[in-house]
Amino acid sequence: MLLERDLIQSVGFRNVREGDRVTGFQFRLRMPSYRGMAASLIDGVAVLVGDLVDVPADVPLWTLGGQTLTLDGLWQSEGLRWQLEDAAVVTVPFEGGLPQGVHEVSIELRLRMSYVPEEHQPSVYRVSKHVTLTPEGGAGTFQYGVSLYSFMGDFGTVLDLETALAAVADVGATGVEILGEGHVANYPEPSTAWRDEWFRLLEKYSLQPTNYGSWIDTRLHSSGPHARPMTAEEGAATLQRDLRLAKDLGFRFVRPKIGVVSGDLVPDPIWTESVERSLDLAHELDVIICPEIHSPTPIHHPVVDDYIDLIRRTGTKHFGLLIDTGIFQDRPIPLGPGETRETRPAFLDGIGVDPADFADVAEYVVFVQAKFHDIDENLDDKQIPWRPVLQALKNAGYTGYLSSEYEGVREPWRSIEQVRRQHSLIRSITDTLD
Repeated sequence: MLLERDLIQSVGFRNVREGDRVTGFQFRLRMPSYRGMAASLIDGVAVLVGDLVDVPADVPLWTLGGQTLTLDGLWQSEGLRWQLEDAAVVTVPFEGGLPQGVHEVSIELRLRMSYVPEEHQPSVYRVSKHVTLTPEGGAGTFQYGVSLYSFMGDFGTVLDLETALAAVADVGATGVEILGEGHVANYPEPSTAWRDEWFRLLEKYSLQPTNYGSWIDTRLHSSGPHARPMTAEEGAATLQRDLRLAKDLGFRFVRPKIGVVSGDLVPDPIWTESVERSLDLAHELDVIICPEIHSPTPIHHPVVDDYIDLIRRTGTKHFGLLIDTGIFQDRPIPLGPGETRETRPAFLDGIGVDPADFADVAEYVVFVQAKFHDIDENLDDKQIPWRPVLQALKNAGYTGYLSSEYEGVREPWRSIEQVRRQHSLIRSITDTLD
């Protein structure tokens, strides 16, 4: 596993229990030095959390190398080390624990360096970070997952597969969504070793595969002197290849991103025949094909009508709708560098679909991607009106996955904290729905 750049890690911030009692909270720290060091050189860590917690350096417990010790225990230890690649777990006694939400955690970490004159010791590292407590609650209404798309930009640079899955599990999610071409090594033919590792990590972090992202690249041969359109047979072959791979990796849903022919995302006409050619295989594999209803396509639109018509006409149970909550966005995404309202797609200002419209298609919806762009330190989502959205889903009887899909600023590690904020927000709202 890889660590976040900040000394205070987002992953691992949680309350701790002894039986039925919440006795404190814990967080993980990255070693701030350029080398690992003996645990006996640690001089403690003072911890301040807003106006709730203020403890001196000798109060927290330390967990290193599988051992949990007091500061005095660290001083007496022999051979125990805080390795550079390992996070130390700091546990702060605090009866009742911290409330769910975003907290400003400040630390004063003290380490002793033998090669620095004693009069300049200990070396002190003072840092603060806003971090979201591992969310609880919301159980019983929806299931919660995370799309690894949330971590794009980080994935393969500062996050590997295990680090990403650990971040998913740490928010209490039970489902993980991937993009075949984004996350499967040597796609579309992953090695046996990669498959084995995939299932080992799913078991380690108690995660279930949910939705597999697939593409039907209808413009695959659209350039050059030999340009030609994709045939329905080729589209079906592409979809069926991914249906088999998705099943092999344990997925129940496959979202085909089909090439479009218009600004409102009308799919290439080959989609109907490509899907119908694949329904028997989907039935055989027990995998549900679910194209995405994504902004700027609203719920009441001919594209959606055509999808529903296929379901009714064929009677299939292996084709359904995937709703992306970006369609409910009712406030604009801030302009990026060099952008103007005139130079970027208008739908980025939000198409504001009425959440009540969900009821009109609910019987066909099999999966929901919980798209979002930015949630601030007060757990205020700047674009998506979550209370009416979640109330509409509950009223319509939806009990499936809400799979976090962060699509905001791609600064390293930002996505981890943003996903934590979203889970805290939507679960706290779900707990109070009518």
